[in-house]
Amino acid sequence: MESKSSILVTCLIFATAFQLLLPLSEASLKVGFYKKTCPRAESIVKSTVRSFVRKNSGLGAGLIRMFFHDCFVRGCDASVLLDPSPANPDPEKNSIPNNPSLRGYEVIDAAKAALEKECPGVVSCADIIALAARDASFLLGKISYKIPTGRRDGKVSINAEALQFLPAPFFNLSQLEASYAIKGISLADQPSD
Repeated sequence: MESKSSILVTCLIFATAFQLLLPLSEASLKVGFYKKTCPRAESIVKSTVRSFVRKNSGLGAGLIRMFFHDCFVRGCDASVLLDPSPANPDPEKNSIPNNPSLRGYEVIDAAKAALEKECPGVVSCADIIALAARDASFLLGKISYKIPTGRRDGKVSINAEALQFLPAPFFNLSQLEASYAIKGISLADQPSD
């Protein structure tokens, strides 16, 4: 079981990282994207995340990590959720960085099911992951930020890309700096408010 302080440190690291990654995928996104088409979308995700994180705080850190893993590979497109299929026989989900250690799939599934009852076919899984990570950050570390929505779900997911783009847990500072540089992020970058 992870200690509360290690979960908080994980939250802070990933919250900073994905705030830096957001501009890379925000071309047509906006805060309140679902205001007219699914007004309760964000509250449904928040409620779902809260119910799971109250039972297991480690799932909160898992959701933050899932968002990071999703965004760092193909952009924030939910490609990390795709199961093997004829079109994607070996997806990111099966890659060493994600399987078996990536957690929180059941939270995303529950939020998606609730959203489909409320407003079928409207809210993307990519936005659910983003909102869930934001809500988990607040629940675990009182880290609050606005997140634009309007992402589209990807249809391609390739195992080898997760290995290629995700920073390895044993990377030193130079290797981490290089992996972030590939995504256009430098050590001088700061998350914006």
